[in-house]
Amino acid sequence: MLPEKSNKKHKIFIPGILAVLLSVTLISGCETQKYVHLKGYAQGGTWSVKYNTSGVKMRPTEVQKGIEAILQDIDTTLSGYNKRSQLSRLNAGDTITPSGMLREIYKRSYNYWVETEGAVDIAAGPLFDIWGFGFKNDSLPDAEQIRKALAISGMGRLVPTMEEALMPDGRICAKNLIADKDAKKMAGHFNPLDLQDNASGSLQQDSGLPRLNFNAVAQGYSCDTVARFLASIGAWDMLVDIGEIWCRGFNPKGQAWKVGIDNPVDGNISPGSDLSGIWQSDPIASPNIKTSMERAKAEQKNGSELKSGKNYQNGQGIVTSGNYRKFYIRDGVKYSHTINPKTGYPANNTLLSASIVAPTAEAADAYATYCMVIGLEASQQFIASRPDLEGCLIFSNPDGSMSEWRSDGFNLLQQ
Repeated sequence: MLPEKSNKKHKIFIPGILAVLLSVTLISGCETQKYVHLKGYAQGGTWSVKYNTSGVKMRPTEVQKGIEAILQDIDTTLSGYNKRSQLSRLNAGDTITPSGMLREIYKRSYNYWVETEGAVDIAAGPLFDIWGFGFKNDSLPDAEQIRKALAISGMGRLVPTMEEALMPDGRICAKNLIADKDAKKMAGHFNPLDLQDNASGSLQQDSGLPRLNFNAVAQGYSCDTVARFLASIGAWDMLVDIGEIWCRGFNPKGQAWKVGIDNPVDGNISPGSDLSGIWQSDPIASPNIKTSMERAKAEQKNGSELKSGKNYQNGQGIVTSGNYRKFYIRDGVKYSHTINPKTGYPANNTLLSASIVAPTAEAADAYATYCMVIGLEASQQFIASRPDLEGCLIFSNPDGSMSEWRSDGFNLLQQ
């Protein structure tokens, strides 16, 4: 998904946050409105933020530093590629003091697992790893490997909140996350020959300890966190792109934000080079627009009457999940990165991509993954049942052609 000409990344973290390239660009907006475009490197790709400086007293350079600090904090907490992050250390068998961020996203991820009946499962790390789509380089496992990975995967064997697993001193280890007492007793029994060769001397994956992977929600969470920071300093009109997107208000031209949706064809690795359409946001005027004259001007800039904001009074997250960039082929069979945590195998259905609009980027992130797991018909029913969601589903037909389904409120400008 592409906001005008920004970069789209896979939902994956890689080691550390690279040195940030300071980039502050002033954008001329309508009348006296001034927009700033900040960008840098994080989470294995670039991030981009555009916001209206009206009402923001903090200088752009300070805003950039604030965003960098947020992304650094997320990386050292949730990254599975940063070997010293809290997540990596917990997965390795270390005892850690979990941050508020880790406890919060664990609890919300558990709720997504309940809501999606196991289709979105952050505790399916062993499955992602053996298929080569997690934090290890394995690929094409046999049935026995899948069976073993399933046995030590799943939020169903874990406690709903980290608070329930904390030691008296406030620390936690992966073993304490296991809810079943008998399974907890077995976890940690391992062959010494299976020890990983790393600084922590941690337990190997076959020990039965939980291995978490937040890739289904982490970039959406990052996007929302940066957006909350911008809102806290007075920004209203903004677009935040950290692989996933959250936007509110108007763009520099006084119009709705526009985001490109990539055509889900294998090999389409350049965001924006081949689009299936362009989504347009539902812009909500800032509550600071008080007079009828100011409101009329804002409506005129947008080219239409301001939307009521029935579902998106505080902005919109939009996320696309698909199987056209992250996959491999063995003996003529395509294996995609969308793993069904309940079967242990890649999801096998006709859905090629799912674009979800939700009040938060985190929710859009989780539900886009959910749709890719459950397939076309179930996704249509799910989106239609949720007044807080809109969606666009692109799927394959028996003859190899592609078709599209979208909910009534999904604002697609062109195909």
